[in-house]
Amino acid sequence: MIDSTIDSGTVTTDIDAGIATVIFAHPKGNSLPGSLLAQIADAIQTLGGDPDVKVIVLRSKGGGAFCAGASFAELQAITDEQSGTKFFMGFATLILAMIRCPKFIVTRVQGKAVGGGVGIVAASDYVMATEAASVRLSELAVGIGPFVVGPAIERKIGLGAFSALTVDAEWRNAHWAERHGLYASVHDTTDALDDAVRQLAQRLATSNPEAMARLKANFWAGTEGWGELLASRAAASGMLVLSDFTRRTLAR
Repeated sequence: MIDSTIDSGTVTTDIDAGIATVIFAHPKGNSLPGSLLAQIADAIQTLGGDPDVKVIVLRSKGGGAFCAGASFAELQAITDEQSGTKFFMGFATLILAMIRCPKFIVTRVQGKAVGGGVGIVAASDYVMATEAASVRLSELAVGIGPFVVGPAIERKIGLGAFSALTVDAEWRNAHWAERHGLYASVHDTTDALDDAVRQLAQRLATSNPEAMARLKANFWAGTEGWGELLASRAAASGMLVLSDFTRRTLAR
């Protein structure tokens, strides 16, 4: 087991019988500072090139929130467009690592997912959740928008549902997410979720790696230009985070 401790949060990777499990953790609701985003992206890229890995399970630590999204502390610390763009590029880099990884990524969502956390869910290939796994895009409420994570979410749930989730920044429950294709299944308890994730991962670990890689390429066909697209979205977010509206909102 590899345990990589960073400034605020950890990323742990474990490989067993062809199943690689990546667990990220942060004391603030499993939120995502830039260093943690980079660690997750690096782990996904490394595992994607490991012939011993057949499938990747992505999850967060604890029984609370799956992911509280961007680190508010880092958002508050942004002082210029360059640093703002760099921060939001962390989400772009992770999304690109996930969709370009040749292995299926099965994501386990035990609790609420906000903002960038919803983006991670959408960039996954298969997602299982519990009843507690509500979703929310809160970016507009703080004066920006889900620009970087938007393409992955819109692709997964469609423009209508994405627009509703963006404009009305309120919570949607897990069954809403399941109906719109963000979750493949919703389970009553964490134990039931873990059983379902384990069974699927075990089946995938014995499946044909070449067939899975080709299927994944089909899933994400048409995203070849996303490197440039997400970079431009990160630049837009880096500019908006410096607006007077957003600075006042973050200060509150």
